[in-house]
Amino acid sequence: MKLKYITILLSGALLLSVSSCKKDLEEINQNPNASQNAQPDYLLTAATKTTADTYWGTSNNMDASLLFVQHWAKIQYTDPDRYIYTNTSFQELWSVAYTKSIVNLNQIIKLADAQSNPNYKGVALVLRSWVFTLLTDNYGDIPYTQAANIGEYLTPAYDKQKDVYFALLDDLKTAQAALNPAGTAIAGDVIYNNNITLWKKFANSLRLRIALRIADREPEKAKQVLADIQTEGGSYISANNETAQLIYLASPNQNPISNLFDTRDDYRISKTIVDKLFALSDPRLPVYASKTQDATPATYVGIPNGLLVGDASNLGFTKTSKPGTYFLAPSAPAVIISYAEVLFDRAEAAARGFTTENAADLYKQAITASLTQYGITAAAAATYIALPSVQYDASNYKKSIGEQKWIALFGQGLEAFTEWRRLDYPQLQPAVAGTLGGKIPVRFIYPGTEQSLNGSSYKAAVASQGADVLTTKLWFDAN
Repeated sequence: MKLKYITILLSGALLLSVSSCKKDLEEINQNPNASQNAQPDYLLTAATKTTADTYWGTSNNMDASLLFVQHWAKIQYTDPDRYIYTNTSFQELWSVAYTKSIVNLNQIIKLADAQSNPNYKGVALVLRSWVFTLLTDNYGDIPYTQAANIGEYLTPAYDKQKDVYFALLDDLKTAQAALNPAGTAIAGDVIYNNNITLWKKFANSLRLRIALRIADREPEKAKQVLADIQTEGGSYISANNETAQLIYLASPNQNPISNLFDTRDDYRISKTIVDKLFALSDPRLPVYASKTQDATPATYVGIPNGLLVGDASNLGFTKTSKPGTYFLAPSAPAVIISYAEVLFDRAEAAARGFTTENAADLYKQAITASLTQYGITAAAAATYIALPSVQYDASNYKKSIGEQKWIALFGQGLEAFTEWRRLDYPQLQPAVAGTLGGKIPVRFIYPGTEQSLNGSSYKAAVASQGADVLTTKLWFDAN
């Protein structure tokens, strides 16, 4: 896989506030030294890597969602682990998504139409749907209908979260119909190496994910989505080697986590997940956690989330565990949606009565897929699945699936954060010295730039959704 780098100067939908000189501003923001006719393969590579870097990077993953779900914890600079943020803390996901990812993907769609290549359009729609899902999962109401279209909307209105999810399901259905393995080839795909059959599976897997996002609020719509996929004869990601992910290269194109740990040492694995893995005799413990630098009785030592700086550092840098070396490797993948997650989703769909599949069998397959994803042997997986503490409980499927899915999603902070809010398991305790009155964040706050550059739309969204604070539940988070 070869990552291609391009410089594309494109204005975002949310950066400008004066409507009287749109055309002049567009002309000013053109780079005279850059091509104005970007090729779809270069745009596809750039959009994929830019989004993956942000998704897997510091602001949204390591300094936020991984802390909220207690996969990771901080041993230095503990403010984020105590839920202390400013209105710039969550700006990166928003700004990169709107001004780089979605803009580039929209351009691919335009080029695909102009060049009569539906496969580029289908791939771009799948990726754009993933980007919009990340945005609405974490902020709630967001610009969708008017987003990333500076020529018409300098101050785009926010769409309600329900409407965004419904629109994304429509987009993914359109993508599924457009994608044709026998059609014109594409290039620049660093996820599936231009394999359109796998993109069709990815599209359906995202449809399944979003269907479950709305399942507590709109069960009939969720059920219909799955029925549509079955009627179409569609399939889902069906093996670990079909997982949608970006596999990084060596420095300087390394995984963002690897890049951070080259120069910093302020993160450790959370005591919450270490304790759970110990309690279950889970063979993923040595994958998820590194051994302590100094010998300790437990070998793997997590730290409680949300300690004061002094209390955290007193635990000892050499006596506590960093995340596992698998996740610190330069080529570690940024996983978008795994085979294990798809199996858990299918198990939940069956448990809800949306399909006629066997929920217990799919649950076991999901755990097995997660274990084998990390090289755990089949024998060890069978032993683990047979443990009474791991058995599927049909009377409380949210607990069984929620707890095992939380373990399987280790490192995928944004996805784990959403699934924890949706399923309400595991039942986490707030940060030790948290600042939210005994609560854990359940959303990102909007970037401060929205208040200054898109104030009227921002105020309308807040009036509709609720206060722009970390503790305001989003529409999908029904319980």
